[in-house]
Amino acid sequence: MELLPLGFFEWAESSFLGYIGKTYGGIYATLGQSVHLISLAVLGGAVLVSDFRLLGWVLRDVPSEVVAEQAHKWFKIALFTIIASGVFMAAAIAIKLYYNSAYWAKMYALIAGVLFVFLVRRPLLRGDHSQINPWVLKLVAVASILVWVSVAATGRWIGFS
Repeated sequence: MELLPLGFFEWAESSFLGYIGKTYGGIYATLGQSVHLISLAVLGGAVLVSDFRLLGWVLRDVPSEVVAEQAHKWFKIALFTIIASGVFMAAAIAIKLYYNSAYWAKMYALIAGVLFVFLVRRPLLRGDHSQINPWVLKLVAVASILVWVSVAATGRWIGFS
């Protein structure tokens, strides 16, 4: 089930990031957990506002192209920050995560979410939305919400496993 060999995770835990994360709880909580959670909120907000607009539930007076474009900018910033803070946090407990099936489920879900955004959703929504069948837009929005809910759920599952 694992993507990388155990040696990589042993190296990560003994690295400078792993040392800082294990030794200094305040830095781990501030730079890791707090930044990670704020970024998750921004990413979730970007996904939801864009998808809810595609569904016609919010911001009906703003063109969906504008909402999708602006939300995607925030999505990219949040995704980068989530990955950076996640690497920092994972380094502190890398070996534990290696053996955690919920961690691998989260990584697979995250990869699926990122691939969906950059290979399906983003290319489709770059053009004029009025030229796209409204049912396709709604289907993409629902699929997007489901993908990102699965990422969030598997991430939360790590805390319970």
